Amino acid sequence: MATLAREPETRPDTRMAPGEWEARVDLAAAYRLVALYGWDDLIFTHLSCRVPGPEHHFLINPYNMMFEEITASSLVKIDVDGMPVGEAKSPVNPAGFTIHSAIHMAREDATAVMHLHTPHGQAVSAMEFGLLPHTQTAMIAKHNVAYHDYEGIATDLDERERLVKDLGDKHAMILRNHGTLTVGDSVASCFLRLYFLERACQAQVMMLSAGLENLNNPPQGTEEKVASQSPAGGVGMLAKGLAWPALLRKLDRIDPSYRD
Repeated sequence: MATLAREPETRPDTRMAPGEWEARVDLAAAYRLVALYGWDDLIFTHLSCRVPGPEHHFLINPYNMMFEEITASSLVKIDVDGMPVGEAKSPVNPAGFTIHSAIHMAREDATAVMHLHTPHGQAVSAMEFGLLPHTQTAMIAKHNVAYHDYEGIATDLDERERLVKDLGDKHAMILRNHGTLTVGDSVASCFLRLYFLERACQAQVMMLSAGLENLNNPPQGTEEKVASQSPAGGVGMLAKGLAWPALLRKLDRIDPSYRD
């Protein structure tokens, strides 16, 4: 399935619902940050954000643009059937529609959904034991991580039901043999969860160079203690109030064109 994107705009469309332009700017910033941290995969993988309003329309990247090129106005708005909302010109990744539409439709708190194929995320996704609780970052993330078995490239709409069931009420998922995924009630919280999960995966790949048998196991009860110190929904204030504004300032210093 392919849908089409509208011509890029240089200023907010007055026909947009309240809050849509702000959502576009945040999501475009997330794309630029993914590129900045080297987490992108050419034009592949996808980040999405639900547009405010009862229709459950959501924004996603045009399939023909690098993440470093994404702007607020170039994002594609589609409905839950994958159809473009408004005039369109560029295709949308069919696998992106399958994965993101499933979660946006099933979870009212899923304002943003982000999915990556980083080498470290893919490596951990291929490990039978999954994410190990051997670093603080992993312990912060691990209690909130679900797993979904690989079913091939995600173009089969029937997979949506299984994705949603496996995710449950978690806010992060390791897609076996595939990559990582996070969910948030804002772009800010979703991105911060993605950051923690990716950093945990990177550290795990590096620490396993010592061999699994040579790792220092944290004291008994530590993993549970860290889980209690970092509840599933606890990144919201940290993300929106502290980390996200700092990240936007960083982008503005480098290249503010994501706001166009």
